[in-house]
Amino acid sequence: MKYLEYTPLERISDFLSHLNLGQCIIESRLEAYSCKHTGADKRLSFSLENEILDYLGKSSETDSPSPADSFLCRSSRRTLVYLVLTLNHMYPDYDFSAVQAHQYFIEESWDSFTHTVETYLVDVNKEWSEETGCSLIETLQKALDEVIKLSECEIYSYNPTAEADPLIEKGSIWSFNFFFYNKRLKRVVGFRCSSLSNLLTDGFPEEEAGFAGDGEIFDTMDI
Repeated sequence: MKYLEYTPLERISDFLSHLNLGQCIIESRLEAYSCKHTGADKRLSFSLENEILDYLGKSSETDSPSPADSFLCRSSRRTLVYLVLTLNHMYPDYDFSAVQAHQYFIEESWDSFTHTVETYLVDVNKEWSEETGCSLIETLQKALDEVIKLSECEIYSYNPTAEADPLIEKGSIWSFNFFFYNKRLKRVVGFRCSSLSNLLTDGFPEEEAGFAGDGEIFDTMDI
């Protein structure tokens, strides 16, 4: 995988990184990659596909449907490999194959993506609109379309359990992860955004911070 420099994405990513909203800080990564394997990528992709096949074989023996069931065909399994490799390149200090990240990707729509962004980033959108004069989701749509052609994209969310997400930090209130894959262009864009409590960084003990886990806060939210 090769990192691709795109100014529109970098502008949004820079704005969303270390954005202090008072009680919380927003952290974000928005990066594009080509699906060109390096030597290490080739070895890992072979290993990942074997893991995915093994996992699919085990899940087929149970009655419970699995998110990975949508990746049964070879081309879809290759997509899944690209998504895990993108995670590894975005966060090189972690090995996402070690936590079986392939189990936690779910196919999404543009509407579900925009709903998530608009739900979680209400205050961020206000800051962005004041600075730029346009909405954050409109800017995201334009930048993503320029880089990866949204009409040709497959969209995936990455929703791991807490135990399988090495990116969870102390004081995390919420986080989301989306990936946009264009098979023709052989490109992937990864977008992670998270909110960290300022109460913990300011010295308040975690049990007094008043924040429940991510799932508890948003149990009643339709996202």
